[in-house]
Amino acid sequence: MTALIQTIQTADGPLTILADDAQQVLASGWSDDQGAIIARVHPSLRPSAIGEGETDAADAARAYYGGDLHAIDSVQVRQRGTALQAAGWEALRRIEPGRPLSYSEFAVELGSPQAVRAAASICARNAPALFVPCHRVLRSDGSLGGFAWGLPVKQSLLARESGAL
Repeated sequence: MTALIQTIQTADGPLTILADDAQQVLASGWSDDQGAIIARVHPSLRPSAIGEGETDAADAARAYYGGDLHAIDSVQVRQRGTALQAAGWEALRRIEPGRPLSYSEFAVELGSPQAVRAAASICARNAPALFVPCHRVLRSDGSLGGFAWGLPVKQSLLARESGAL
């Protein structure tokens, strides 16, 4: 499989996007370290060749940062994980901007109210950040919890989505 990698500038710093030849996002994150982005891809999905180029997802990310918070919704993504992880990644895409869930509420969405740690793990293993908006899940006390790309980025995304920016 071949892939394209592209870094764009955003209000939260460089966003690097890795997309396969079908323009499905395999991984993305707020870093210009291409190796860090590639490392987030499940080994079975890692492309054999990667070239720099324009991804469709970059246009959606620019539109998101331009104020169209739903521009990322139609971007196709591709991840590999367990059945629970796959269901979790799909559930993350249904969380509305400006309406974050707690990890406990997210576990309920997964149909496993006791699976709070699993819910957190699903977020942590999410490779196509922004397009699968794991930043929309918070601790039960409303604090940010973790985020692979740093809490300042998570806070900025949530503020943007709440209309505070």
